Amino acid sequence: MKLITFTVPCYNSSEYMDKCISSLLTVGEDAEILIVDDGSNKDDTAQKADEYQAKYPTICRAVHKENGGHGDAVYCGITNATGLFFKVVDSDDWLEEDALKQLMQAIKIQEKKADLPDLIITNYVYERVHEGKHHTNSFAKVLPEGRIFSWEEMGKFNQSHYLTMHTLTYRTEVLRKSGVTFPKHTFYVDNIYAYIPLTYVEKLYYINCDMYRYFIGRDDQSVNEANMIKRLDQQLSVNKILIDSKKPAEAKYRMQKKYIMHYLMSMMMVSSIFCMLAGEEQNGAKKKEEIWNYLKEKDPDTYRKLRKNALGIALNTQSKLGCEFDILVYRLMNKIYKFN
Repeated sequence: MKLITFTVPCYNSSEYMDKCISSLLTVGEDAEILIVDDGSNKDDTAQKADEYQAKYPTICRAVHKENGGHGDAVYCGITNATGLFFKVVDSDDWLEEDALKQLMQAIKIQEKKADLPDLIITNYVYERVHEGKHHTNSFAKVLPEGRIFSWEEMGKFNQSHYLTMHTLTYRTEVLRKSGVTFPKHTFYVDNIYAYIPLTYVEKLYYINCDMYRYFIGRDDQSVNEANMIKRLDQQLSVNKILIDSKKPAEAKYRMQKKYIMHYLMSMMMVSSIFCMLAGEEQNGAKKKEEIWNYLKEKDPDTYRKLRKNALGIALNTQSKLGCEFDILVYRLMNKIYKFN
């Protein structure tokens, strides 16, 4: 069995997929690289995937499928993976070599001990290549380093930090056990990946290394603000899936529940802010009210807890001045942390 499966969802990615895959090839024979061609039709992505498989037949595997969107490509990877651990790396991103070595060393050590974590967490870096700037998201202040730990040993996350898809390397068995699935042709499903499986995670492991390099700044990216406003309904759809899962009620541990509530609050914040940004043209005020009412109907206990949170109170403001203040805070946070 391979130690790790990297799944690389590719859709017309020929221009930048080489840098991504080359970074993963540094792991060598311990890795399986699934290059999932999600129905590419505008460039030679499919051909490149086949070429990698031909050149590295014991490492790379090309998987061709009809277009179903990012989440469907990730799910295809989960279904086809043979590695002990599983990591998604988007085709325009890459992994830093020295940090990747630290990840593989940790996996090998824990495998020899027969004491495998369910989830390995690493740092990630926003790479704003066009501006020559970057910002690192580290968890050194809230997570124990270099050993297996429990949820109860986790510190408190501040509002600007949470575990994204980029930080997560799941044990494949745990990921499959969670039954996580993704809607087709929907953006922002990485939030489902970073949320639904968490209640199946018992043992965690943190490596304080800046491994995932998240390319950001292209106009066509899903996290571009204009695109997020345009795709507001997809953001709200994903938010509803998280609400429907009722994960806070399933959490076994105090800090696990606290973190899950923290993540859901972050999602409610994103949805609320982009409803405000969408304005009257997309009935933003009505949609913001609807998503909070949806939470109230589906999970009243979680609604009460989030609604009385200071951030929950601020996001539910009805006044024009209050909305303008919320957007101003969002702009300030974005300027500091550069998250889109």
